[in-house]
Amino acid sequence: MSNPFDDAEGRFLVLVNDEGQHSLWPSFAEVPAGWRTVFGEDTRDACLAYVEENWTDLRPKSLIDAMGG
Repeated sequence: MSNPFDDAEGRFLVLVNDEGQHSLWPSFAEVPAGWRTVFGEDTRDACLAYVEENWTDLRPKSLIDAMGG
């Protein structure tokens, strides 16, 4: 069985948690607690493009806040 996260033909969502961290998620899988959908359902490439454009500071929100922005 192949990894559904690597399926170039799959359909995906982009999820974000309260720390502002993003995750690519297969659209057939249940969204885990603590995460919300912010983009998709779309292709893997479209979801990756969304993540690259919108998650520019990889630090967790709590660290950004602690460092004064």
